[in-house]
This record gives sequence, structure tokens and C-alpha cells, in this order.
Amino acid sequence: MEKRKIQRSLIALGVSAALSTPLQVAAADGDTGIQFYGHLDLSVDYITKGITDPAAVGKLGWQPDVSSNLSYVGFRGDHDVGGGNKLVFQVETQIDVSATPGPSPVNQASPGNQDNKVQGALASRNSFLGMAGSFGALKLGKTDAPYKLSTARMDPFSATVGDYNSIMGNSGGDNRAEFDTRLSHSVWYESPKWGGLSFNALVSPGQNRAGDNSLNASGEPDCTGGGGVGGDFCNDGSFGNAFSVDGVYENGPLYAIVAYELHKNTNRTSDEGGGNLATAGSVGVADEAAAKVGVQYMFPTNTIVSVIFERLTRKAPDPNFNERQHNASWLALTQKITGQDDVNLGWAHAGKTPGDPIVGPIDNAANMYSVGYKHHFDKQSNWYAVYARQANHTGAHYDLGASGHGITTDCKDASAVPGVSGSACFTGTTLQAVSVGWMYSF
Repeated sequence: MEKRKIQRSLIALGVSAALSTPLQVAAADGDTGIQFYGHLDLSVDYITKGITDPAAVGKLGWQPDVSSNLSYVGFRGDHDVGGGNKLVFQVETQIDVSATPGPSPVNQASPGNQDNKVQGALASRNSFLGMAGSFGALKLGKTDAPYKLSTARMDPFSATVGDYNSIMGNSGGDNRAEFDTRLSHSVWYESPKWGGLSFNALVSPGQNRAGDNSLNASGEPDCTGGGGVGGDFCNDGSFGNAFSVDGVYENGPLYAIVAYELHKNTNRTSDEGGGNLATAGSVGVADEAAAKVGVQYMFPTNTIVSVIFERLTRKAPDPNFNERQHNASWLALTQKITGQDDVNLGWAHAGKTPGDPIVGPIDNAANMYSVGYKHHFDKQSNWYAVYARQANHTGAHYDLGASGHGITTDCKDASAVPGVSGSACFTGTTLQAVSVGWMYSF
């Protein structure tokens, strides 16, 4: 009997591969089966950082690349345990289709994006084991936080050069949106729907043996929140306990959310100094939080409008050097012009912060403009074209393609310091990018 089950599974695998359909493999008695799924997204891009500073060296103009944008594969399923309840599980992994998987090396990544994790390793993306039933679901593992998931559907440029994470959820302009992120070692609850209402809540213990969170969390290869590769220098955004919650209302063409996330004792001591002794102790270790409200509505004209207002805060010791606190907003419009074609427009705005951590108050606002076209072959596949422009004011250094696009632009570039890559962050630049690609989900 067991031999026949194995044979049936192998036959199902072969048929699924031939037909390019989701794989449903017969599992042990009591299971409903295991589904194999995936998403492939590759693009050809042409990007410029817009750097004209005479101190910059290296290739500063337009540069082409081929990128795999949050491509992934995974398997998921459930197991009936009786009483109307099921054990649910998922294991998901990012796949770098156009690049060789591996950690980001120090000499090729900007300091804020170095990491030891291998994205292509098993369970590098949302993975969990939990219990689900009429009460909702309780899960343990790693997941995109409720704060992130609540507005994910409002970004038609997700994982492209025009991704709204270049500003939204992004406190400092780096290529990592601290408040639009995946949180490891987490426990979370997903409520059932009461009419159109639902909510999600997550807790992620810090697991950090350092009082200032300057070590990587126990069991993790990197600093929590990014910004370093562990050791004793997690001082560029590493935080302790994290809490994330959202409330969602969905009724017909209307979708509305409110969300909040808190990062306790975020270490930003690397922002201090920089030759300015007056800033010593001005940034330190302090709580950071984000709150947002968002509304999406689909009009009878097949026009989808999305609006988000966001407030990022940091309890900095000296507000004059607080780069991490500002207001942000997002406006997106999707117009379906045929049953298979969409036109997308997006505008993200980052307001001024109280001050730069080195020079104090400065004009560091920014605006990002995105425009795109998408043709759907069917529900599983499409091709797209995107143009994005990041217009930074004098003191701003926001990027393009943060937190998703496979090849990041990043504000940092080679400087006049010999042999030091990414040692300068040039502000006030206007970045531009053009991208053409296609996607297939199975």
C-alpha cells in the first residue's frame, strides 16, 4: 500500500510539471494534501543614480541589469485534527533566478544591505506551523507583518523599480523599509471575518542578549531589522521586541485599513558622530513606531484608487538630529482599459524630518513618481513595463526598488576613498529607472 502511495505521488509530480498546474500530492491519512506553488518574475532594467558629485568615482551613469524580483517557490497544506480544527503549515523560499544565491558580500553591498542569510535557502520566506479553525488561526514561524500585509494590495508596482517601499514604511531612505518587512521568530493571530471586519496581531520577541540590541538575535544570522551582519555592531536599526497589528474592513468595492507597528529599543548609534562631535548621544537607542490608514475603492469605470497616510516616529534624545520621524503618503491609480490591460500611476511623498543625524535640520523631503503598463495573458501570467523617478530634495537620499526589486539602486556609491565601496551616501540626487519584464505564477 505504501509503495502505491509513493508511485501515485511521483505520477502526480510528473503530470503537474507537464501541465504547469499547481501540484496536489496525496498525503498521509487525515491530510487534505500538499500543494506545490511558485511565482517567477524577471525583468530587464536600465537605471541611473543621478550622481553628479565630483567626489564620486566609478560608473555613475545609466547601467543595465537583469533582475529576479521576489521570485519564490513553496509548499503548503493542512491536517485535520478533529473538532473542526486543522494544523496548517507552509514552507516558502525565495529563488534568485537570474543571480547566484549567497550572502551579500561586504565589498559589493552598501553597509545597510550586507547580510549573511542566503535567500535561496529553505524557508527563507513566509514559513509557519499553526492551528486554524472557526476561531481564526494561531501560527508560529516567520511572516510578513500585519502592518505590511494590510496595504500590500495597494501597490501595483510591488517588487519593481517603482515599489512604494522606496518611501512607504522606509524611515531613512535606505534600501530596506523597516516598517514593511518580514518578522522572524514570531507568534501571530489571524481573526475570522465578522461581516467585513477582521484583524491580525503579531508579537516577535527580541531574543537579544545585549541590553542595547547591539548583537544579532539568538538563532539569527543577521541583525534584526537589517543594517548589519551580526557580531557586536548591530547599530543601524537593530531592535528588540516587535509588535504589529492591523484592522481591516472589506465590503464590495471598498477596502479600508488601520495599522500600527512598534520596534522596541532600536539601536541607531551608527548615525552619530561622522566628524561632528556635537551629535554624540543625540540618536542613541530608542523606540520606533509606525501608524497608517489606507483606503482602496474600485469605481464602476474599472478605476481602482488607493490612498495611504503614514506617520513614522522615533523617541530620539535630541529631535534636531532625528532622521527617522516624518509623514509619508501614497496615491495610486489603476485603470483597466481592456479585460487584459491595465495602466498604473503612483506617487509617494516623504515629508521633512526634524533633522539629519549629522547636520541637523535640512530639507530631506522626497517624491517618487511611477507609471506602468501591464498586459495579462491570463490569470497566471503577464508582461509589464515600468518607469520610476525618485526626486530627492537637498538632504534626502531615498532610492528606487527597495525591499523587493532584485537589483537595488541604493543611495551609496564608490567615493573618493580608495578601495572603499559604498562609503558615501550622495544626497539630493534624482534617480530614474526603466524596467520591462514578465511574471508567471503556478
